[in-house]
Amino acid sequence: MPKQTFFNLPDEKRENFLNIALAEFAENDFQSASISRIVATAGIAKGSFYQYFENKEDLYRYLLDLGAQEKAALFSAGLPGPAVSIFDYLRQLMQAGVNFELNNPRLSQIGYRAVKSDSLPPEFLAQARAGSQAFFAQLIGQGKSQGSIDPAIDEDLAAFVFSTLFTELGRYLLERLDGEGEEGVGDGRSALQSPAAETIVDQLLHILEFGLGQKERS
Repeated sequence: MPKQTFFNLPDEKRENFLNIALAEFAENDFQSASISRIVATAGIAKGSFYQYFENKEDLYRYLLDLGAQEKAALFSAGLPGPAVSIFDYLRQLMQAGVNFELNNPRLSQIGYRAVKSDSLPPEFLAQARAGSQAFFAQLIGQGKSQGSIDPAIDEDLAAFVFSTLFTELGRYLLERLDGEGEEGVGDGRSALQSPAAETIVDQLLHILEFGLGQKERS
């Protein structure tokens, strides 16, 4: 985590440094990211960096933690009230996840790179998974009480499925939809707000609620 010297910086200087660091780690994996490039772009001496952070890994962990805190805010409201359908609530959560991608593209990209390159600190990954798993297990338990989820469903397994879907949904939409349409999409973010994205989310929710089996025709 940052040293107190970093937090003592004027807000503008601290934000500028963070934006530069976010750009560097969003465009490069951990191994390729360069502290030299960061300090050169920020216009500070390399020694100043080590007054802010212990090393590159310390900065990297801090950026990952920023992303985790932002995503945790998605679940800060807790479980829905008993009158709210679990699947309607899942739609709200998915939209919140899309909004996270739209509002935090660099944090999202850093997280994707960390998972893809397997460079996410093990304890960080374990903590994130445990929190997500616990939240969705509670949600599924409430769905069972509502009668919207089959009581025979294994809560731990279903929570794993939900957690994985929510983790990967934004990246899947970006990879599938980026550049579609006549105008193309620069960084792909507007694809997340497209009718095609809404259709995909609708189908995903349909799969979650009704399964994949072909229904018999009457």
